[in-house]
Amino acid sequence: MPQLSANGISIEYDERGSGEPLLLIMGLGAQMTRWPEAFCDQLADRGFRVIRFDNRDVGLTSKMDEAGLPDMAAVFTAFAAGQPTPAAYTLREMAQDAAGVLEALGIDKAHIVGASMGGMIAQLVAADHADRVLSLTSIMSTTGNRELPSGTPEAMAALSTPAPNPNDDLEGFLAAGLKTARIIGSPGHIDEAALRERMTGDLGRSYYPAGFMRQYAAVLASPDRRPKLRALKVPTMVIHGEVDPLVPLAGGKDTAENIPGAELVVIPGMGHDVPAVFYTPIIDAIVKVAERATA
Repeated sequence: MPQLSANGISIEYDERGSGEPLLLIMGLGAQMTRWPEAFCDQLADRGFRVIRFDNRDVGLTSKMDEAGLPDMAAVFTAFAAGQPTPAAYTLREMAQDAAGVLEALGIDKAHIVGASMGGMIAQLVAADHADRVLSLTSIMSTTGNRELPSGTPEAMAALSTPAPNPNDDLEGFLAAGLKTARIIGSPGHIDEAALRERMTGDLGRSYYPAGFMRQYAAVLASPDRRPKLRALKVPTMVIHGEVDPLVPLAGGKDTAENIPGAELVVIPGMGHDVPAVFYTPIIDAIVKVAERATA
């Protein structure tokens, strides 16, 4: 896959299709390969030039090694106390990376789609780089409002518990990933064979847990986005799973309520993942807001 230079780092990306550009931004610790090939192909078939990329500190994009490992105990303590949270960077810098991808590719404007942490980044792209945004789609994400309910204890534990090092215990690593998928994913739609294959493929591509930690710190260090969201003028679609245990539906509702004119699509049975059974309603919603933007 090709690389480009943006915002002072090297970013791995790929693209397919032709038509209006659509930038996909993935979530916490996740490589761009977490946007499934079939999902990207279906978007391309609907008339988009689909671009996905590895965020900083993950996959084949530049790693922030010089920042060292964050003290997660100090990060959580500061966050709980409402104090400035120590982090190597914030979501603001990650949004600058995303906007830089468009600039490096010579794209003036694009439809921006983000999932989970990627939705948070997408919101900031729309707020801080509005001149580059045709439409915004925020999937299974939230606003940074600290009064919202957190995920279930099981989901939060799954997020925060390190998996075994696959170099020492590959089966333990895969088992931990499958356990997390069962906890946070869409009930009845967990394809364990496909998940195991995807995790193995991602592991061969890149294994870098330090990036996950720094990205997690970036999420906690980033301020409430609601003041910026209230000023957005871009057509917006908010998509959320009805049974998301990691980022509860309240996060999607809060996002839609704070963006003028935003539409909320709630998908019954969807958790904190995007299984194939939900590709069609998600893509239909993305197409709908894109058509609003270009009508």
